[in-house]
Amino acid sequence: MAHTIIALVIFLFPLAYSPGPGNMFFAANGARFGLRATLPANAGYHVATWFVAMVIGFGALTIFETRPQLFDALKLMGSGYVLWLAFKLLRAGAVGDLGDPRPAGFGSGVVLLLFNPKAYVIILLMFTQFTDPAASDQTATVVLIASIFTLNNLGAFLVWTAVGDRLARRFRDGQQAQRINRIFGLVLAAVAVWMVVV
Repeated sequence: MAHTIIALVIFLFPLAYSPGPGNMFFAANGARFGLRATLPANAGYHVATWFVAMVIGFGALTIFETRPQLFDALKLMGSGYVLWLAFKLLRAGAVGDLGDPRPAGFGSGVVLLLFNPKAYVIILLMFTQFTDPAASDQTATVVLIASIFTLNNLGAFLVWTAVGDRLARRFRDGQQAQRINRIFGLVLAAVAVWMVVV
């Protein structure tokens, strides 16, 4: 079991730390509101991550296999949601200039995970690579894999959020804040396009 855990962490590390919808969302929120303010959204995302991983681990992904159009619909909704977040950032100025100057909350984190097709693909890969279909009882394995995946993701998102926060400390006023918001907004928009194309 120990060698499986090590292999799983090595497999997940580049996937979790590479730029994706979740990482960019939390980097942008960290830049705008600071690390501490993003913790509720981070909690929402990762509670949802664990539950979705458990559901997929116990076989719900067969729904996507028999009805691929559902996965395509999820992909489009996720891309649209990330594009909407990018639009909000592109319109933002300094901290507090948005019509809604509050950081994302727990529910926003949950929605982001549910509409993030990259997460579903990684979860599918993870379970196909690190479970044994011939094993009679997969319960402990599914719980372990879902938990490692969630904790690894949480670590990556906290790093991205901290980087966004640290970077933005120099850009908290007027024009400089607008620049960093536009940079993150454009990156999020590019991620939204990537979500549809890939």
